[in-house]
Amino acid sequence: MLMNTKQVMAFLPHRDPFLFIDSVTSVELPEELKGLKKPFKANQLVGGKTFCRFEVRPETKVLEGHFPGHPILPGVVQVEMMAQASAFLMIYAIDVPPEEAKLDVALLGVEKAKFRKPVLPGMMLEISTVLTKVRGPMTTYDAQIHCNGELMSESSFLASLRIL
Repeated sequence: MLMNTKQVMAFLPHRDPFLFIDSVTSVELPEELKGLKKPFKANQLVGGKTFCRFEVRPETKVLEGHFPGHPILPGVVQVEMMAQASAFLMIYAIDVPPEEAKLDVALLGVEKAKFRKPVLPGMMLEISTVLTKVRGPMTTYDAQIHCNGELMSESSFLASLRIL
């Protein structure tokens, strides 16, 4: 699957200056679901992965104040980016086209967040997530952000995603 920015915006409720996904490069279903027809229940998607991209443009609004003259993408934004990327796995849990889905999403908790290297303007980030647990509408993910193959940050987080 491949989604451009316009398609991403049709699916996610986020908007500028708080949309941190430019494109979805792929979504991988767990092996046992490959070849089967969607929709799947969320708990069947455990082990599924998403891969997205985001370019940290110099004009990214949050960089203006973090820090003037030496802009660095805040860690909290990186965690939000990982959470936004995780939502695309749920495309396989709905029976309507992604652009018709209405989502209620919330980041509920963050564990083990590590920021290994500063994320700077001009970097093309590759965001990957893995769904590790589902309990009702609550989902847990492990996620990483890479730039040119180098690990920049990682996190485990709890999110809620409901299709309205």
